[in-house]
Amino acid sequence: MIRPNTTVLPANQTAKTANSIDDQSAGGAFLPTVGLLALDRQYAVLREEIRTAIERVCDSGRFILGPDVSELETELARALGVPHVISCASGSDALLLALMSLDIRPGDEVILPSYTFFATASAVTRLGAIPIFADIDPHTYLMSPRDVERKISKRCRAIVPVHLFGRTADMDAIVPIAKAAGIPIIEDAAQSILSTWHGRCSGSLGDVGCFSFYPTKNLGGVGDGGFLTTTRDDIAASLKLLRVHGMEPRYYHQVVGINSRLDSIQAAVLRVKLPHLDAWTTARQSNAARYMELFAQYNLEQHVAAPTDEPRGRHVWNQFVIRVANGQRDALRNHLTQCGVGTEIYYPVPLHLQQCFEPLGWRKGDLPETERAAEETLALPIFPELEPAEQRTVVGRIAEFFKAAQVRQPAKDIAAGDPSHTEPPATEGPHFLRRMKAVGRADDVRC
Repeated sequence: MIRPNTTVLPANQTAKTANSIDDQSAGGAFLPTVGLLALDRQYAVLREEIRTAIERVCDSGRFILGPDVSELETELARALGVPHVISCASGSDALLLALMSLDIRPGDEVILPSYTFFATASAVTRLGAIPIFADIDPHTYLMSPRDVERKISKRCRAIVPVHLFGRTADMDAIVPIAKAAGIPIIEDAAQSILSTWHGRCSGSLGDVGCFSFYPTKNLGGVGDGGFLTTTRDDIAASLKLLRVHGMEPRYYHQVVGINSRLDSIQAAVLRVKLPHLDAWTTARQSNAARYMELFAQYNLEQHVAAPTDEPRGRHVWNQFVIRVANGQRDALRNHLTQCGVGTEIYYPVPLHLQQCFEPLGWRKGDLPETERAAEETLALPIFPELEPAEQRTVVGRIAEFFKAAQVRQPAKDIAAGDPSHTEPPATEGPHFLRRMKAVGRADDVRC
């Protein structure tokens, strides 16, 4: 463990005084590696249940839209507090199906952020529609409502806020803008399952919500998969039709849909995992709070801007993304890589500057906050099974890079799910605890 009141030396410098922090080779202060992800840890706990579920599907022979699929849809609807859940083959297909259900056509405009995964925009362009990119809030990295309002035109047919990194977009501002313009909202909630906004889950705040079961998501399968949510009966009926080639009854096609069905093996595995999702989310929140404490111990604010919690809802921390000042992001990442610490850049090239979108005419400088985030942000490990010693290694290695001394005594580790752990009152304790109201309680969401 890193000793308090010591100076962190560069990784290649040998400790020479009693006040130095030894590196791994000299004294074992840091772990040799910390992975960005550790999916094997989750699987190790659930291995037998998952294998039993897969065998059950194989024995039944019902591999596509079988009983496990409908049961999963029912369980998700209950967890998220929505009347309709429609599963599909991927999160990317969920976005495409949502746009199709709203009859988005060639030439229509759809407003979405440029700072997001490619699928948000590719679904729009696949239908011949035009993505209109909005800039982001520099503190939350979420789509700026003010820029959305500025970019609404007569051809705009949908707004797609992305609940990025597990934090819900500012729906207090976006929903009134959409209603005033008579434009539906498609929530890209691929990274935000169980996030909330004033007590309501993401996916229930707009006309239709889109989620992903990609293995690295908070609720991940063993392959591709996704689902949609809606409170509208008409959209639900359309989505169920569109995901099976527009076929109802069999071999009779009312519309041209696509083939996008969640297979039963994926559904069976996800049903094993779903009851654990709230606890995993609580662990992510505790890990985020621990990071805040560790950054405060080294007084790294002048070098690194850590993300903040969302006071109006539950942040589920699919990613923990820091901002690195003074053009040092890439150098810090290289240092962490050399030290065995896994990181990722979400996203190095904004969508409006991607080569495939050059014909749309966007240029560098059009979305300054988006472009700055792409140059400065870095994701650290945040998975539920992350150990305190691993987090101390991550932040210690960052402090090492900036030659930052440990200036505060470490507080007791926050134990996710520890019934003996009590949070301090809102007016007491370190600043990160006052700011982060939700270090995880199961009753924070309807599930």
